[in-house]
Amino acid sequence: MKEKNVIFVMAILIIAVILIAMFGLPVYRVWQKEKRGEANLREAEWSKKIAIEEAKAIKESAKYRAEAEVERAKGVAEANKIIGASLRENEQYLRYLWILGLQDGNSEVIYVPTEANLPLLEATRGLQK
Repeated sequence: MKEKNVIFVMAILIIAVILIAMFGLPVYRVWQKEKRGEANLREAEWSKKIAIEEAKAIKESAKYRAEAEVERAKGVAEANKIIGASLRENEQYLRYLWILGLQDGNSEVIYVPTEANLPLLEATRGLQK
């Protein structure tokens, strides 16, 4: 009789496990997918926050670069004013710079228009061959 009771209890346990598995497994799968979805949603939210913060950093960096460029341009403009003012009534210095430029060996061809619109230096170039 004891053996029959043990077999009966084992059969009930097996049936109980099967019933729990039949009903519990689908519920568990739904719960698991729900939790996975929540995790994906949180990850997407964090990715979005990170992208926003990176965009803000790029915007701020561009703003500071623009401000630096404006300051640099102001410095160049001020330097140009100073140089222009110093050269305005100083033709001797400009002649001196021109002469130095001719002496460095990197002189350029200077074209002077004539009546026939031919440069003086080029008028006889074809005849020299």
